Amino acid sequence: MDKPELKLSVFSDYICPFSYIGHHRLQQLKNDYDLKINWCLIEIHPETPASGMPTTELDYSSEQWQGLVNSLNDLLDDEQLPFKHEHNFTTNSHQALLLAEACKPLGADIFYRVHNRLFEAFFVDMINIGDANELKKIADDCDVPDEITAQALSSNSKLEEHLKLYLQYAQQAQISGVPSTIIGQKKLTGVSSIQSLKKAAEESLTDAVS
Repeated sequence: MDKPELKLSVFSDYICPFSYIGHHRLQQLKNDYDLKINWCLIEIHPETPASGMPTTELDYSSEQWQGLVNSLNDLLDDEQLPFKHEHNFTTNSHQALLLAEACKPLGADIFYRVHNRLFEAFFVDMINIGDANELKKIADDCDVPDEITAQALSSNSKLEEHLKLYLQYAQQAQISGVPSTIIGQKKLTGVSSIQSLKKAAEESLTDAVS
């Protein structure tokens, strides 16, 4: 029997560990639904240099940062995802977002290869995905045509406009951070439990036929 189609919007950034976990948690919905995800790529730390910097230099108090680390470790334990716990580096994600956006017209296969690899490269292999040379390697490994990679890494104005539209959408929807997920009329902030995701999905489909 065909699975019902489920449309959702996900606000995400490749340098956000909670987005990495949220992406993997969403995959559990594939068991019950044909997912049509609008990936809204949001740059969360545009002030960060592409050369990267220690996470200790981010604008968080020590108490805020420790709270984030504790939450992250709990979620990683639940999901059993590969993750370098000594990861204490962040970078500018702008060109990585442009690369992923440029791959969307190439189809789901190429897009998800790049999408998954960007998360894995940063959080598992500890590769600086703010570095254009590293992004070129990732694109080549994922069979992205050279002209598409060149468009992304040259800050193509059309792709830049897409990122601006995602920011506008986030503002209109009163999205306060990533990851956030919109399913039907339901807005879920942070890494949602699979129970919350399934409930929102069920409500969305019920509303669609009522």
